[in-house]
Amino acid sequence: MEDEDFLLALRLQEQFDQETATRPLSIVDASWEMLDPNPDVRAMFLQFSDQFFWGKLSGVEVKWSPRMTLCAGVCSYEGRGGLCSIRLSEPLLKLRPRKDLVQTLLHEMIHALLFVTQNNRDRDGHGPEFCNHMNRINQASGTNITIYHSFHDEVDMYRQHWWRCNGPCQNRRPFFGYVKRAMNRSPSARDPWWAEHQRTCGGTYTKIKEPENYGKTGKSDKKKDKNPSYESSKNSNFTIYCTLLFFWLFPYCV
Repeated sequence: MEDEDFLLALRLQEQFDQETATRPLSIVDASWEMLDPNPDVRAMFLQFSDQFFWGKLSGVEVKWSPRMTLCAGVCSYEGRGGLCSIRLSEPLLKLRPRKDLVQTLLHEMIHALLFVTQNNRDRDGHGPEFCNHMNRINQASGTNITIYHSFHDEVDMYRQHWWRCNGPCQNRRPFFGYVKRAMNRSPSARDPWWAEHQRTCGGTYTKIKEPENYGKTGKSDKKKDKNPSYESSKNSNFTIYCTLLFFWLFPYCV
């Protein structure tokens, strides 16, 4: 009985090996979650550049961004020298399945291709050429690249600093006067929408929420942390000063 089970296992293994040998894994196959759970994003980029972009993106930079929390990826065009770089959001993508990293990277690589080959700098543009490349890669690889890849639940999770306006805009859709951010930067003239807000509302923003225990460390504690011997050295110097003064004023008292 044990020999029969063993022979059956060998046949099933052989059948599995033959199937996988003739059918390579899709780049978004669920098996990759276990086979390569922490992929090298640069190596992945170079593989896709050769596989889907004819090796034309070898000069493009790609790396993780530990602070980008509003979108999963962005393609930037820097200066007049034709430099192009792709940033991937580590805070957002580390919470998602591996296939979301693959599809986000490919999305930004399409933007990079349009820039490298046509000097197209419209990072928000998803016109016919973008869609042609997107559909081509989806059909060839089994991916599901889409025009937008903002993961709203994860983005909202990082937006822990909230302000709300006390003016008329608190009754208007879609934001009802709320501004939510991942960093502690209050609404101000630095925001591109500020002038329009002042013209149509004119209300004042008040902070109503922030991360738990945010900003509770006192300045005095920070000073002590930076120089833990500060107080002891100050007391020691004062003692020496008093001793010298005593012997100067009363030299015959000892």
